[in-house]
Amino acid sequence: MIYTCTMNPAIDLFSEFNTFKPYIVNRSHYEEYQANGKAINISFVLKKIGIDSTATGFIGGFTGDFIEESLEERGIGTSFIRVNGITRINTFIRSGNLEYKAVNKGPVISSADQKKLLDLIGSLKQNDLLFVSGSLPRHVDDSILVNISRLSRKNGFSLFLDVSSKALLDCLPYEPEMIKPSDEELAGFLGVPAESLTSADQVVSGARQLLKRGVKHILVSRGEKGALYLDHDHIFMTNAPRGKVVNTACAGDTMLAAFAGSRLKGASIGDSLIFATAAASSTAFTAGLSNLQDIPELQKQIRIQNLLESGERS
Repeated sequence: MIYTCTMNPAIDLFSEFNTFKPYIVNRSHYEEYQANGKAINISFVLKKIGIDSTATGFIGGFTGDFIEESLEERGIGTSFIRVNGITRINTFIRSGNLEYKAVNKGPVISSADQKKLLDLIGSLKQNDLLFVSGSLPRHVDDSILVNISRLSRKNGFSLFLDVSSKALLDCLPYEPEMIKPSDEELAGFLGVPAESLTSADQVVSGARQLLKRGVKHILVSRGEKGALYLDHDHIFMTNAPRGKVVNTACAGDTMLAAFAGSRLKGASIGDSLIFATAAASSTAFTAGLSNLQDIPELQKQIRIQNLLESGERS
């Protein structure tokens, strides 16, 4: 089975305005409410490409009800830990060429509720897959990521991590299946300025340092520069297709889900990377998650480069 774990989910409100000014009432001409959270997005995208999953994590209050109902309405299983407090609401405002993001903290999670989640994850077995993605809620220490990684190694389930916490480095010796940093997050893990990882050469060199620490596969989302995939035997790079960027909040989640889902369905690494790059761009070109209908057209703009075959990387 496939599980997705979002420890700090949210309802995301997407609004568009002709202008957005302080101290006055600004009236939107578009609004949409979506159940969100990075691993929840993964469940949604997997479902869009015909792959079932079960979403878990922490939810509370009427907003938690909305998230659970939204998932179940789309045929996605749920196994959340119910907590005191109210799951957060985040706001994404688009006004002309400007984008504003207001992200809230979310509820405090008790030690008892954290144990419940770890007990649930501890029930996963070999052949199960778990995606852990997104920020951690209040009172949840980064060490929970290491504990989950230990459970993955002990029980034999495949672990996919998309987290910005530097605790990720302590997870790598437990050999997670994949990590998906952005190029900026990769720089943070390496302790170098983001501007030092601007070229493909630099990104490859940096990602290889993490491969040496134990992770099996790395997918780097690079925004308008496309994507880069590495394992010990392959290095592939894609460009990003052209389009009007509307929302960047969910593109990385879409990329990870589309890549992993495509591989689960038997596609090659190269074809999966092209599909994932197109899917991520499609999400960036719309409010919320893409319906994936424009994927075929976007794929026509994408070129993939096998950097090992081309001899451009040693």
